Amino acid sequence: MPDYGRPLTFGYFLTPTADPAAVLAAAAQVEDLGLDLIGIQDHPYQRRFLDTFTLLAYLAARTTRVRFFSDVASLPLRPPAMLAKAAASLDILSGGRFDLGLGAGAFWEAIAAMGGPARTPAEAVAAVEDAIAILRLAWSQERSIKHDGPVYSVKGMQPGPLPAHSISIWLGAYGPRMLSLLGRAADGWVPSLNYLRLDQIPAQNARIDDAALAAGRDPASIRRIVNLWGDLTNGPVTGLLQGPVSQWVETLTLLAVEHGFDTFMLGGEPGATLARLAHEVVPAVRESVAHARAWASPSKP
Repeated sequence: MPDYGRPLTFGYFLTPTADPAAVLAAAAQVEDLGLDLIGIQDHPYQRRFLDTFTLLAYLAARTTRVRFFSDVASLPLRPPAMLAKAAASLDILSGGRFDLGLGAGAFWEAIAAMGGPARTPAEAVAAVEDAIAILRLAWSQERSIKHDGPVYSVKGMQPGPLPAHSISIWLGAYGPRMLSLLGRAADGWVPSLNYLRLDQIPAQNARIDDAALAAGRDPASIRRIVNLWGDLTNGPVTGLLQGPVSQWVETLTLLAVEHGFDTFMLGGEPGATLARLAHEVVPAVRESVAHARAWASPSKP
C-alpha cells in the first residue's frame, strides 16, 4: 500500500489501573518525554480498571501539552448522546486536547453482565454508524437535532456545548463492514498490532480507501493509528517487536512506508523502557521514514 505521507506522531497506550499515583506518573513521563498522545483503553467491566473517561479528565487536568483519546470507547456501555457530551466536555476542559476513539464493543458477556446489549456483528456496525451520525450532530451548532436509526435515535436533542476543536472520530475496526464504514464516515483507524496480520493490512487499507473514494473523500485524510506492544532488548530478535532498537526501527518504518500508519501507540510499562523508546526508537524512526520518503519522491536525483 502507498505511504499516505502524513506526519509521524508517537504516543503511549496507558492502562487505566486503579493506582492514581502510577497513572499520574505515567502521564507525566509521557509529557516530559515529548510524546504526542496518550490513549486509554475502555473496558469498564475489568474490575482492576478505573473508568476511562473519569481518568481522562483527571490526567488532562494535570498535563498541559499532551493530547488524549479513548482507545477505544465501548459504545454499548456509552450511549452516543452522552458520549458526545462527555467528549465535548473533555475537549473544553483540556483546551482542545481530546479526540474520540470509538469501538463497536468486545467481550459481549462482560458487557451484558453490566446491563449492556449483546449485539450481533451486523447490529454492532449499525450501532456505530448511528453513533457517528449522532456525535456529529451533537457537536454542531444546530438548535435541535434529530436522528432516527435502527439502533440509536434522538429527537429534539439540543446540542452543546461546542467542543474546543473539531473532535476526530477514530474507529477500532477489523472486519470489512466496519472498515467500509470507517472509510465513509470516520477520521481514523485504530487497530492493535496483536490483532493484525501484516499480510492482511494492504487489503484492509484498500477497503478503507475504496469506501473513502466512493464517498468523495481523500484516503490520505484518514489517520492510521496502531497500538503495539513488545520487548525492547539488547539481544537477538525473537519475534515481532521482540528485539533491539534496530528491529523496532525497521518494523515501525515498514508500518509507515508500506502500510500507511502515521501514529504509533507504544504499550507496556512506563519507566526506563518508555524512556528508551522515546529517546532511541522515536527519533530513529522519524529519520528512517524521512529517508525512505525522500528516495520514494519523484524528484529524487
